[in-house]
Amino acid sequence: MISIRSLVALATIGFAVAQNPGNIQTESHPSLTVSSCTSSGCTTSNGQLVLDANWRWISNSAGTNCYDGPTYASTNGWNPSICPQGDATSDATCASKCYIQGNSVAQYQSTYGVTTTGNSLTIGYVEGSNVGARLYLMDSTTTYQLFKLKNREFTFTVDVSKLGCALNGALYFTNMDATGNLGGNNKAGAQYGTGYCDAQCPHDIKFANGMANVEGTNGNCCPEFDVWESNKYATAFTSHMCSTTGLQVCTSAATCGDGSQRANGYCDKDGCDINTYRNGVTNFFGPGLTVDSTAPVTVVTQFLTADGTDSGTLSEIKRYYVQNGKVISTPASTIAGLTGYSSLTDAYCSAERAAFSDTNPLLGGIAGLDKALSQGMVLSLSLWDDDTAGMNWLDSSYPQGSTVAGTVRGPCPWFNWTTQLSNLRSTEGSSSVTYSNIKFGTLCSTFDCTGISTANTATTAAAASTTKATTTAAATTKATTTAAATTKATTTTTTTTTTKAAATSAAATSA
Repeated sequence: MISIRSLVALATIGFAVAQNPGNIQTESHPSLTVSSCTSSGCTTSNGQLVLDANWRWISNSAGTNCYDGPTYASTNGWNPSICPQGDATSDATCASKCYIQGNSVAQYQSTYGVTTTGNSLTIGYVEGSNVGARLYLMDSTTTYQLFKLKNREFTFTVDVSKLGCALNGALYFTNMDATGNLGGNNKAGAQYGTGYCDAQCPHDIKFANGMANVEGTNGNCCPEFDVWESNKYATAFTSHMCSTTGLQVCTSAATCGDGSQRANGYCDKDGCDINTYRNGVTNFFGPGLTVDSTAPVTVVTQFLTADGTDSGTLSEIKRYYVQNGKVISTPASTIAGLTGYSSLTDAYCSAERAAFSDTNPLLGGIAGLDKALSQGMVLSLSLWDDDTAGMNWLDSSYPQGSTVAGTVRGPCPWFNWTTQLSNLRSTEGSSSVTYSNIKFGTLCSTFDCTGISTANTATTAAAASTTKATTTAAATTKATTTAAATTKATTTTTTTTTTKAAATSAAATSA
């Protein structure tokens, strides 16, 4: 999967590009209840949500915009009177002069289309001049909640019935710092939604570690696991590993993996994904199909370890869906080279690369995500459109015109983002996604998994392979022993016969 997360907030007040906490408008966080579960039951707690810094009004102390894309397009969106380009100190200057302003809960709704009620979050697509949103779950006013999900499961309910082609309601984890990289020039931190990174090494993030990205050349890289990327026509879950953990700032095309350097960057941008449509099962997810996208569906993701313990190595990620009281397993792929696979494992990831002719490195595959999950990952909830690839990698054919297996990812027509995006925002502006009933805990604690096996397929396969090898070895040993016995018998018989013949010959000669 090619997940390009150029999430765009086009509010006239401008994007977030600063690291000082707001001096004009302080921040208030919308609440969202979540549940932590064990075999004994679930406990509900009051969490908070915070809007990513890239969507916020950024100004100097007097209220003058530090960044306004349309106004300062010729200088990469930055106000040159505050953040001049070509100055070796301009990145630090922006950080010291600019303030990331807060929002009231009412502004979350009126400006960004974000509403919460109890355990439910709805994100609208277009609200005024704002497009989409990205939010993070917090466990306090100043820190993101870190999820350590090895030997655990994560469950939520989602409604994508109002999301058409070229839109993406994405719920995913990234290896962000719990404080939003608070410290140094970054005095705002997680309270104001700073510190974002993902495996696409996005260049549109305006700050990293308190320094501005005035030239737009730097990218913010870190491991990512996409639990859910979807509209009502296609869905995928994807693992993206990087060569490092935590936020890593890339500073060149090679380290960022840009363009022709895609395979050389810090992160696996393609990732290892399961998109059932791409994997040949085109009648599984969609309106009126096995998983009916016109109605809410509960999504369960299990993160299994090789030895079944919390400290074991991550070896498999399984997916189940619950709808109308029925638990639905992910169907096995029907694509040549992938038949039989229905979960993310290292074996599947390697097979997918071969089946889809993808030569880019996996950077550790599923096991490579282990360290990031051990450190803890931050939950992101978002709705976005794609101004660089039109979401074709999710719901249409990508690359366009290719006949390689895996090209067709969904039933949507090709979307030309350069000519159609404006119309999409105009005609589909009322679109929205709703996430609700987030639960996490021990395996089978967040849903009724009666009749569902929690056995690790990867471990079972490895054990079966070992057993087969052992059995084969035993059979070979037995065959070798039998062969040896046969050889011994043959040798004895042959020797006797030869000796007798020799004796007869000798006797005849003597006669």
